[in-house]
Amino acid sequence: MQAATHKLDILAIAAHPDDVELSCAGTLMVHVQMGHRVGILDLTAGELGTRGTPEIRAAEARKATEIMGVEIRENASLPDGFFRNDQEHQLRLIPFIRYFQPDIVLTNAEHDRHPDHGRAAELVETSCFLSGLIKIETHWKGQPQQPWRPRHIWHFIQDEDLEPDFIVDISPVMDKKLEAIKAFRSQFLANPDDPLQTYISTPAFFEHIVHLAQMWGYRIGTQYGEGFTSRKKLGVSHLHVFV
Repeated sequence: MQAATHKLDILAIAAHPDDVELSCAGTLMVHVQMGHRVGILDLTAGELGTRGTPEIRAAEARKATEIMGVEIRENASLPDGFFRNDQEHQLRLIPFIRYFQPDIVLTNAEHDRHPDHGRAAELVETSCFLSGLIKIETHWKGQPQQPWRPRHIWHFIQDEDLEPDFIVDISPVMDKKLEAIKAFRSQFLANPDDPLQTYISTPAFFEHIVHLAQMWGYRIGTQYGEGFTSRKKLGVSHLHVFV
């Protein structure tokens, strides 16, 4: 008997709860509204974060997921700060890829301020490739899985100012994106006098997120956008895909 699957069109795989909200929530919501099946896989619980706890962040993630209207969200329970692109962690990630069978994977920036982001990008790229190899055996709830390799892996842009290979218009859902980010109150809505104030909990960081979306939007002639990079060249089947 083959393991059941939960086929998704798009799976966002991110190092920490809130990475998706900050970087590609708008893109996910645009596709949810188009009728696509969308899911999120957080690699860690963000347990090393200065503010909040894994339990608090899990509750915040559930609220953000509801705001975005995303169908499913799971956590791979990898160790925050210490996961690696090695056999152990690849074999923990591959079963999720094979279970969800995404056509498109969105994941962390290849280079970024937080070292987990670049490591996650490499881990996801490698695991998506290995997931397509028939001789790697994995199981889901005791049942053997079939190989699966996503058609596309694209990296969202995070803290570093990277040049995007394409930009998605998120203007219709920008308000919801901000609402989803604010669901992570422990991370982004700190009191100015809080002794645990962090780089991402300041009003300036939140303003940066808005300005970044405005910049990407301006570059494609819309109000707001989200930028992505690709390791391989992008091709189109027709010219009407452009905004």
